[in-house]
Amino acid sequence: MDITLEANSQQVLFNKALGHLKAGAPELALDACWKGVSQFSDDVNFSCLAGQCLISLKRLKEARVQINKTLEKFPHFVNAQELHGDLLLLEGYFEQSIVVYVHVQKLQPARSHVEAKIQRAKDLIKSNPPGSSIPQQDLSFNEELAEAQQFKLDGHPEKAEDIYRSILRKNPHHGEAMRLLAGVAATHNKYDDAELLLLRAVSQSPNFSRAWLDLSRIQLELGKFPNAVESAERLVALSPGVGESYVALANAQSQSNLPELAIESYSKTLTVSPTHEGAFSGLAHQLKTVGRQEEAIKVHRQNIQVNPKNTESYWNLANLKTFRFEDSEVDHMESLLEDNSLKDLSKVQLCNALGLEYEGRKDYGRAFHYFERCNEMHRQSETYDPVGHEIFINKIIEVFSADFFSAHQNSGNLDQSPILVVGLPRSGSTLIEQILASHSQVEGTHELSDLAHMVQSLKRENRSGTHFPENMLETGRRTWSEIGGLYIKRTDKYRSGIPHFIDKNPNNFVYCGLLKLILPKAKIINARRHPLDSSFGSYKQLFASGQPFTYDLCELGEYYLQYQRLMDHWHEVIPGHILDVDYEEVVADLDTQVRRILDYCGLPFEEACLRFHETDRSVKTASSEQVRRPIYASSVNLWKNYEPYIDELIEILEPLLIDLPENQQPSSIRGS
Repeated sequence: MDITLEANSQQVLFNKALGHLKAGAPELALDACWKGVSQFSDDVNFSCLAGQCLISLKRLKEARVQINKTLEKFPHFVNAQELHGDLLLLEGYFEQSIVVYVHVQKLQPARSHVEAKIQRAKDLIKSNPPGSSIPQQDLSFNEELAEAQQFKLDGHPEKAEDIYRSILRKNPHHGEAMRLLAGVAATHNKYDDAELLLLRAVSQSPNFSRAWLDLSRIQLELGKFPNAVESAERLVALSPGVGESYVALANAQSQSNLPELAIESYSKTLTVSPTHEGAFSGLAHQLKTVGRQEEAIKVHRQNIQVNPKNTESYWNLANLKTFRFEDSEVDHMESLLEDNSLKDLSKVQLCNALGLEYEGRKDYGRAFHYFERCNEMHRQSETYDPVGHEIFINKIIEVFSADFFSAHQNSGNLDQSPILVVGLPRSGSTLIEQILASHSQVEGTHELSDLAHMVQSLKRENRSGTHFPENMLETGRRTWSEIGGLYIKRTDKYRSGIPHFIDKNPNNFVYCGLLKLILPKAKIINARRHPLDSSFGSYKQLFASGQPFTYDLCELGEYYLQYQRLMDHWHEVIPGHILDVDYEEVVADLDTQVRRILDYCGLPFEEACLRFHETDRSVKTASSEQVRRPIYASSVNLWKNYEPYIDELIEILEPLLIDLPENQQPSSIRGS
């Protein structure tokens, strides 16, 4: 190709985009920019101008993503730095914009117009109510903060941390440095340290709204739900005209299991910010949680109407499981997939939604096509090491041997309140939880992360600093009974005084042995399902977070084998301690299985457990609408519809499948 011609076409396209923007046609300019980004990926000008177009279109959320991408790839491009300052100003982060503008002046002193932008930011600080932004005294150390920001952009967060600490040595009351240092602590999961820093910041500057926002988020990470709600309420009082304030409050209320209050707060957000995508999604999710499905559907469709490219709404609608799209909606989703400006996550969400829709229409070939496309894209953004996971399981089996249990028996906490439902995703754990939570003596508390967090905290206490399971060989100053008591104390915030509570976190299957030592009276129920239904059920479920092993059929099969190997080990070394409950048996004979579950838990039979679908409680998982219906068999042996497409999964799981009854085996194994 003639290099001169390519350069000319590149310049022509850029000039065309710039001309559209100057002429007041940002949509046309943006289309030209996306074309330029696609054809000339190393040309920062197209990437930067695309961010400017998005700002002109008031699509600030997309602009934030685009500008961040530009700065990550071209961290020293001054135009992008200045544009970053402009966006911060529009987002209401006036002080941060000043920091960036000062840095731009340092890089290119000739940009005299930047001084006017700095003055504009200062005027906005003065004209806004106290607490709407960073404290005035924190406008010192601008150059140091700009340097720290540059270090973060360049991938050197440790150097940024050194600067924040240096500022605090010179000025121990610098609230913004405290807030930023708390952010560093949070990235290392040191939430206690982060909370202390933020509490210090707000005690010195009670109107520091950004610090209250961060404090609420950190308190949610710590499970301090009442404190998180209180911090978010303070934020709303300081910034009542800002939609993000109400979103922060709604998020805190949601995680505090206060869905009705969260519904009010998300609704309030939409009166302040009528197109807020996150508020629409949050509101619809809370409506779904409390069983108001028709209202949830209406809210999702409103979100699509005001935010036509908001693919999350389509994904959320599909995740209702019992919902069917109209043909026009399916056509729109498929046309959106051809939009090159969509982010990968948006395409992933669309593909998953289309897969679920075509499955509902019994077009399994097309459904698998979209599931496969979804997972191939999403696997690239997930970090998962199957070899490392196998080594992890090996270590658990090695540490929690029969001899280990024999040496440490009869030393745990005898509290009988916990009932843990473990297993793999999409194996019927929500159904078991709903059955048990329908009992008058049992409280459902959803999927808790406290056990894993507690194990992490034990690692920090040990002198050797080893990870689980090795850290169980040296539990520091804690006895097994004390560790069990710590778990009971951590989970107390979810309870209302009912004798038993459910911890339904499937991933806790790795901790069954630990639970036997620390809480020998706790009940553990292992939710099981046909290996192919369980594995493929996870494959077609796009999880909001976690479960990184579910986006590749080979990795899914290998993970299932490791899960089964560990569960077999638990049954061998702590026999009779774990109850296996098969989803298919619950569907086939609900009465018998409910009585069996209640007997194991030491609970008297109650008729309400058979009418679990009538239970008036919030359900947060993907199965929420399914467990509000009477028992159904449509999900049993669903894998058979996909048998022609899952050869690799069948091959990996063959050691387990050959032991199943012939009518539950794939034809390839049945024939052999």
